[in-house]
This record gives sequence, C-alpha cells and structure tokens, in this order.
Amino acid sequence: MKLGEIRAALDAEVLAGEEMMDCEVASACASDLMSDIMYYVKKHTVLLTGLTNVHAVRTADMLDVNAIVFVGNKKPMPGIIDMAREKNIAVLATKYPMYEACGKLYSLGLPACVRNV
Repeated sequence: MKLGEIRAALDAEVLAGEEMMDCEVASACASDLMSDIMYYVKKHTVLLTGLTNVHAVRTADMLDVNAIVFVGNKKPMPGIIDMAREKNIAVLATKYPMYEACGKLYSLGLPACVRNV
C-alpha cells in the first residue's frame, strides 16, 4: 500500500514528507510504548501513535520506519516535524483514534507487524 493511500484512508493531514506519498508501506504498527514498537517493527512500516514527542521520531529513525501517523487529532511541536524532515520520515496526523485508524488500514489489507519468533 502506498503512503498516499494511507493518507486518504485516514483523511490525514501531511505535516512532513509530501514528496513521499508514493512510498510503499508493507505493514503497520500501533502503540504509544516505544519498547513495543522496537519489538515489532520491520522496514517499510507505518507507525501509528499518540505519542507526539521526540521519542517517536527517534524510534522511527532507528528502525527505518517510513512514516509516523499521529492519531486522535494530536499534533507534534514544530521541532518534532523538523526532526522528522531531517531524518526523511513522513509525518501525518489524523482525527481518528488509534483503534479506528488501525481498523481502517487493516480493512484495506495493510497487515500488522508480526514478529517472527
């Protein structure tokens, strides 16, 4: 699924990375606990979170995450957006709560990250 399709499905605002809307996303992971994200995330993943501080961008950068979607009408401070731009991470924001945002993406066929143990 392309990031632009995710934007459309979530009626999301693009805060950074408009040029990245053609990037392929293979799976989604949703959590406010960055330790969970570190456990599950693979490359070409979109991270859905309500955590709008620097930890979300740092974790995404460390794990080569394509994009972050801030859920529940939450928006990060401008410094966070600038950091994401520097790291080449797209940032979107949606009004949908995490549960509903995940459901929309899952219903369109975007699988969840599953750790192969």
